[in-house]
Amino acid sequence: MGSNPIRSTFTGVTTMLPRTSGAARGWLALILLSAAAAHAQTAAAPARSRGWNPMDFKKAADSELRRALTPLQYEVTQHDATERAFNNEYWDNHQPGIYVDVVSGEPLFSSLDKYDSGTGWPSFTQPLAPGNIREKTDRSLFMVRTEVRSAHADSHLGHVFDDGPPPTGLRYCMNSAALRFIPLERLEAEGYGQFLQRFEAAKLHRP
Repeated sequence: MGSNPIRSTFTGVTTMLPRTSGAARGWLALILLSAAAAHAQTAAAPARSRGWNPMDFKKAADSELRRALTPLQYEVTQHDATERAFNNEYWDNHQPGIYVDVVSGEPLFSSLDKYDSGTGWPSFTQPLAPGNIREKTDRSLFMVRTEVRSAHADSHLGHVFDDGPPPTGLRYCMNSAALRFIPLERLEAEGYGQFLQRFEAAKLHRP
């Protein structure tokens, strides 16, 4: 057995190991791999607690989106379709929580800003995170409207109108198929805990 050391590097840490038998070296390699896995899990934990991070998002290929989304979700978000009024998942949802992009998970709207517009689609007076919303002129259907899209996934969400209630006077009329609802009690677990203080300020508390 020689006395020259083996240099082993994992997760940025270099360790010097003595040369030994093949079996012993196998055990040492296994220990190093286990330590590396534990280090990776520890390093990833803070990222999960920070919630959705635009730097981590890369939009999937069209073929992958077709597999991951329902046909309605795909048509709405990718081809600007509109779901049926009064026959969608969230138009009558009164639970506290937030609504995120079904494709990317970027936070879009809050139940605190949701109201019954009588249109049959989920409607909001303002976005939860304005930086995740993009507006563009829509001249389809022989009219001029303001389309609303998500800033990072570029999903079609719906339209915004100027006939909403105070304090904004706006009505963000969204498609449920473009959204995923995260209940208040799941915000922290799913990485959106930074929005809890908004509900606490409104005297809404987790069960």
